[in-house]
Order: sequence, then C-alpha cells, then structure tokens
Amino acid sequence: MNNFYENRDNVTGVQKEHYVKLNNRKDLEITGVKEVDSFDNEEFLLETVMGYLIVRGQNLQLQNLDVGEGIVTIKGKVYELSYVDDTNEEKAKGFFSKLFR
Repeated sequence: MNNFYENRDNVTGVQKEHYVKLNNRKDLEITGVKEVDSFDNEEFLLETVMGYLIVRGQNLQLQNLDVGEGIVTIKGKVYELSYVDDTNEEKAKGFFSKLFR
C-alpha cells in the first residue's frame, strides 16, 4: 500500500516528487534529489527521496544543480541507472567514498 506521507519532507510537509527523464540516452533530468554525494565523468551517486541512485556512463557532466528544488541535469552517454536498496545505503556510500579519495 502506498502511503501518502512516505515521501513528505519532514520540515515543510511538502510532498517531494521523484522522476527520472532520459532523452536519447544523453540528456538526463532527475527530481527529488536530496544530495549529490559524488560524481565524475563516468559515475554519479545521488541521494533521492526514493533512495540512492547510481548513474553510470561516459563523458557525464553535471549541467544543472538546483538544490532548492532538488533537480539535477546530467549530460553525456548514459549506460546504467540503478537504485541501491535502503539496507545497502551505508555499504554503497563506503564503497564510493573509497573510489573518490
């Protein structure tokens, strides 16, 4: 059962919408982004309202970051989009922090 309050922001009470829009595998727009944890030209790790999202590809570039609205735009060739399970969030963060030291 989908809980209406599940994706609400605790401070403002406003529901955060999350969507991923990919156009021709090269223009990616993501909403509901809480934080950009790490990124380079081959991989992005984003914390979204629906969990951690990993974007993998080639020549990836951060085109736009709107922290207030939680919108991220990425350009480049996208190979993979994958979500990390809630139980593996710390494991994913630890893995990626080792890569980007």
